[in-house]
Amino acid sequence: MTDGPTTDGRPVGTPADATGPATGQITRPLRIGNASGFYGDRFDAMREMLTGGPLDVLTGDYLAELTMLILGRDRLKNPAGGYARTFLRQLEECLGLAHERGVRIVANAGGLNPAGLADAVRELAARLGIPARVAHVEGDDLTARHPGPGNLAAHAYLGGHGVAACLREGADIVVTGRVTDAALVTGPAVAHFGWAPDAYDRLAGAVVAGHVLECGTQATGGNYAFFAEHDPARLHHPGFPVAELHEDGTSVITKHDGTGGVVDLGTVTAQLLYETAGARYAGPDVTARLDSVRLTQEGPDRVRVEGVRGEAPPPTLKVGLNRLGGFRNEVVFVLTGLDIEAKAAFVRAQLETALATAKSRPAEVRWELARTDHPDAPTEETASALLRLVVRDPDQDAVGRTLSGAAIELALGSYPGFHVLAPPGKGAPYGVFEDVYVPHVDVDHVAVLYDGRRIPVSPPHDTLVLQPLGPEQEPPLPEPLPAGSAVRRAPLGLVAGARSGDKGGNANVGVWARTDDAWRWLAHTLTTDRFRELLPETADLTVVRHTLPDLRALNFVVEGILGEGVAAQHRFDPQAKALGEWLRSRHLDIPEVLL
Repeated sequence: MTDGPTTDGRPVGTPADATGPATGQITRPLRIGNASGFYGDRFDAMREMLTGGPLDVLTGDYLAELTMLILGRDRLKNPAGGYARTFLRQLEECLGLAHERGVRIVANAGGLNPAGLADAVRELAARLGIPARVAHVEGDDLTARHPGPGNLAAHAYLGGHGVAACLREGADIVVTGRVTDAALVTGPAVAHFGWAPDAYDRLAGAVVAGHVLECGTQATGGNYAFFAEHDPARLHHPGFPVAELHEDGTSVITKHDGTGGVVDLGTVTAQLLYETAGARYAGPDVTARLDSVRLTQEGPDRVRVEGVRGEAPPPTLKVGLNRLGGFRNEVVFVLTGLDIEAKAAFVRAQLETALATAKSRPAEVRWELARTDHPDAPTEETASALLRLVVRDPDQDAVGRTLSGAAIELALGSYPGFHVLAPPGKGAPYGVFEDVYVPHVDVDHVAVLYDGRRIPVSPPHDTLVLQPLGPEQEPPLPEPLPAGSAVRRAPLGLVAGARSGDKGGNANVGVWARTDDAWRWLAHTLTTDRFRELLPETADLTVVRHTLPDLRALNFVVEGILGEGVAAQHRFDPQAKALGEWLRSRHLDIPEVLL
């Protein structure tokens, strides 16, 4: 790979010279593709991306809050592990392809052990007889500085300058631990274009492009609210996204010709809103202003992203803490036919009595009744409701033997038709995620090269303490639709798309309109109070609304709805993936002109 050229014959990472900004000429675009949105994503994606069309850099995002916990538990069993082994298996099939095509690979598959993964990639390359310069980025691991009972991992979210340093020095493959998802794109962009650390608008443009790419096929029609409007065959196997990034920070989001999926204003808007909060999208390299993003459909499967403004990064880095919170177990009672509410109350009272008299009652007991039953149902399953009991405790016996004994002993002495989906087991450990913040100078961000050299990455020179936008800074709302127009009771999803996701214990729900008139209605109708009415689970929680007029979008942040994070499995939908679809299914009075 060390001799492989990019599509213009110049290796990515070569500092900009006669073709770069230093001479006033425009450097050619950098073509970056993504082949993984999570640990467990489509295995063949790396091969598909390398063979499907021209690329300069191929990225892979393997890490999430839950993944760090999983890798932490893996490393307890094997100290030499702690990284995404799927990445190695993919490289075994694709390292030769990348070498032939001169494509650099940048992935955060290093997880908790980027040095170990870099060594494993070198061994693989040597065994395959493929020359490859393998570098890695380290410094994110702060576990030793955050001791505590059950703590498995504490990792700072690093930026892209360590990746850039590796590429500038000629690395073919760069593996990292915990970096921001967008850093996989900002790093190659900084190396390719020679951007200064304070080129905030350009960096912010790269962050936005990286955010669109990071979740793979979510940008090309995956999990898309309006999927039913497209040919199903086109979305069955969506291709992974590509960003053509320009020296001025603008980009075009696209995909390889001939691959499935769709790239349009809706799919890109949906991904832009995913797992974000307010207008200021803060990262270690730059704060991107999402309220400045403008999207234009440039052609089939081509969306131009421009206008992105950037500000200095905040003075601190986010650190994700993952620890074992205790043990969790559950049992689901099936209630069939008549008297569903009475049956639920009956068995709940029985079990509460049994748990109260047990030697070790679980510390937390939660009940949820899902009325999945239908009257006069044609099948037994559609005549049944589900009563879910979830228990948590630091002691495994309290959620294992105590629960299983209390539940199963009711089998012949409870409500008519008593049965459960599955008997409770021994109980499984669950994780807790929380974030803290440390100054940049407290983290030793280092690029470790293929020849052993170590290049320290300096913290940002300028930082900005971020404040929420005040009323005077909030963008103005559009004029409302004329009053008195005829309305019809209908689902919100007929006129608005949504995408939702998790951030620690919070969830966000991004909602966007596809026409100007729909935006005029949505902006004035979907207030925080109306949001709470439509989603009663949020009624007692703090909900903050942010407006993004250039995207015709609202972004709602629901604080605390996910408890202690996804690994704690606090609710039925622990990652809030379908919260937006629930909102779209809710009915309200919609002007007929929009329907």
